[in-house]
Amino acid sequence: MYRFMIVLEETGSGYSAYSPDLPGCVATGSTKEETERNMYEAVEMHIIGLMEDGLEIPEPKSSSEYIILKDPVHQAA
Repeated sequence: MYRFMIVLEETGSGYSAYSPDLPGCVATGSTKEETERNMYEAVEMHIIGLMEDGLEIPEPKSSSEYIILKDPVHQAA
């Protein structure tokens, strides 16, 4: 089993996605759900391609976190 983080971004015409651990592996879609499905397929094809070419599958190293700022505008004053 492989686990890769993906980043979803809203665009002017839908969504795009990429995985920081798989350079060049990207997908797009009209909706977030469609983009997630397309990205799943893109990652799957990317991994299969690496395996067929005899290349090493990269170890996932990326992670994500949210930071929460408590009203920074009024705290700076």
